[in-house]
Amino acid sequence: MSEQRPPLPPFSRETAIAKVRQAEDGWNSRDPEKVALAYTPDSRWRNRAEFLTGRDEIVKFLTRKWERELDYRLIKELWAFDGHRIAVRFAYECHDDSGQWYRAYGNENWEFDDAGLMRARHASINDLPIAEGERMFHWPSGRRPDGHPGLSELGL
Repeated sequence: MSEQRPPLPPFSRETAIAKVRQAEDGWNSRDPEKVALAYTPDSRWRNRAEFLTGRDEIVKFLTRKWERELDYRLIKELWAFDGHRIAVRFAYECHDDSGQWYRAYGNENWEFDDAGLMRARHASINDLPIAEGERMFHWPSGRRPDGHPGLSELGL
């Protein structure tokens, strides 16, 4: 029997929102091994111009990502859902080792297997350099607090 990652498809609005928040929480942990467990062992990704297959490549990618994207904070928001698929929009803030801050804006299309593991992830992302004073994501490292505004509330 394969591992399961509830909520399981087909998704309702409520379960799709819960799935999006689980993904956000996982990525905000910045733990590549933990995050990779949400994906099928043979998951296929397109992230910007990189194409990945499988959990090992996902772990390597996320390790590289979070070594250079410092003080990473992410917010995801449900855009649409249908059956085994979810579309999200997101923004994250981070800085590089020179202290330059960025806000990245993106969209992701996700497809899940019956066990609730993501088997495909297609991400399109744009980066915007920002001044430190323009940051909007101010919570301690880790999970975004429940009371912190989402993307729509922040006008993003």
